[in-house]
Parts: sequence; structure tokens; C-alpha cells
Amino acid sequence: MVQGRELSAEDIGLIQGLLAEHRDWGRTRLSEELCRLWDWRNARGRIKDMAARTLLLKLERGGFLHLPDRLRKSTNGFRNRNAPLVAHASAPICGALRDLRPLAVRIVEPGSEDLMLFNCLLGRYHYLGHRNTVGENIRYLIRDRVGRPVGCALFGSAAWKCAARDAWIGWDRGAREANLGSLTNNTRFLVLPWVTVPHLASHMLGCLARRIRGDWQSKYGHPIHALETFVDRERFKGTCYQAANWVRLGSTQGRTRNDRNHCLRASVKDVYLYPLIRGFRRELCAC
Repeated sequence: MVQGRELSAEDIGLIQGLLAEHRDWGRTRLSEELCRLWDWRNARGRIKDMAARTLLLKLERGGFLHLPDRLRKSTNGFRNRNAPLVAHASAPICGALRDLRPLAVRIVEPGSEDLMLFNCLLGRYHYLGHRNTVGENIRYLIRDRVGRPVGCALFGSAAWKCAARDAWIGWDRGAREANLGSLTNNTRFLVLPWVTVPHLASHMLGCLARRIRGDWQSKYGHPIHALETFVDRERFKGTCYQAANWVRLGSTQGRTRNDRNHCLRASVKDVYLYPLIRGFRRELCAC
């Protein structure tokens, strides 16, 4: 299983044949052709080009094939790490939540001024920084009633495996592989450091939860049924998620996704999930 696809020897042979027959093809041409041959598309009918590129890279790392040299240096791994500075106010914002409401929660559109500000804020003020996001995702910028930015949120692809989550949902391997796209991970959540307003973080999470299912449907042509996140317990207590009625499911085992030999350690994270509909288990376990 690679990138959610069950690959057979024939599939790998097909890729090897394309590489041998079309030595003038670059990596992009190869990934696009694979998507068309496999009819690998998202709910809106767009080819899943980035997923195919990642699949090819994993196969190369596994020794199954050798890809052509890159035509240009890849910047995906570095994009947003050093986002340009965008002028923004950083005067202290404090007081009561009622003084900031109603919040304006807006999707950050590609190419917009908000995107530049979003990248700047996450890159500078979130402890994990901000890297480029692959796959389905939505970015949100949150402002107060007078237009001052107070926070950011990024939702992207759900974790491929998580024992505590999978057991709580009732997922076996087949159901997880069929329905993982109906779950999204809150990979970044930031209240700006100069904002100290009690209950703001949980209120922001509530605002996001009320709209994200419709936003996902509009952008990608399919709904999502639940949200997940992973909270580093060495840094945070998860208080805002608990206050917003997210359910703590357990903890991770403290290993990275590339820990094949059980020797790479990562911080232990608490796993939280927020159902968006009443029958979320039924939808997530459908095959």
C-alpha cells in the first residue's frame, strides 16, 4: 500500500515500462500519465498529481525504480519556511471575548494577500513553523470584529494510521483506507502571541467546526465527517480542545512515521477527535 493505493507487481511493471519507453519524460509528465492510466482523481475529477509524485518518490526510495533527474530543484520542502515578512500589527490585544466578537473566519485563497500574511504568521509564531501542504487542505485566517488578525488554522490530510483513533472509530484496514479522506487533521492552530483573551482559542475552534464541513464540500466536492489533531503533551495540555468538546482518545507511541526499525523517537502526542455529524462512525466505516 503506497499513498492509499494497493500496488501490484503489474502496476510497478507499468511504471518501469513507461520509464523505459519514454526516456525523455520528466517526473511531472510521468505522474500525470499514471493518473490518467489509473483514472486516479479526486471527487471533483482532477487528477491526483501530487499524490502520484509522492508515490513515485517512495517507490524510488524502496529501490523499485529510478526516476529521471529533476528538471529543476524542488522547493516544496522549503516553501513557507522563510516566508517574507508581511507588515502586521502586534500591539497587545486583551480583555473579554465579547469585545472581539463576532470573529471573521475566512478561507485563505491562493495568490491572495491573506495567503502572504497567513504564511508569515504561521512561519514566525507557530513553534513548528509552516511547510508546504500536499493533498486536500484548507487554510483559515481569523480576525476580530475590527479586522485585527488574532489566529490561524490549517487543516490537511489525516494521519495514515493511529491506533487510538482507529480503535475508537472502529476502523479496520479496509474501512480506514476507503474513508480516510473523510477525516481531516488540524495540523496547525495558532492564537497570535500578543493576543491574551480568555476562551478565545476554544471559541475559534467552535467557529471552525461549524463551517469546515461545508467549506470542504464546496472546495473538494465531498464532505468530511470528523476532525483530528495531535497535541504535544510536553508543550501543551490540550485545554482549548477539551473546552471545545473535542474527545481525547489516547496517546501516540512516540515514534515517527518513518520509524521502520523502532529506533526513531518523537514526542508523545495526545490524540483528539471532533465528530462533525451525529452518525460519523457509520459514515467513516462504510465500505
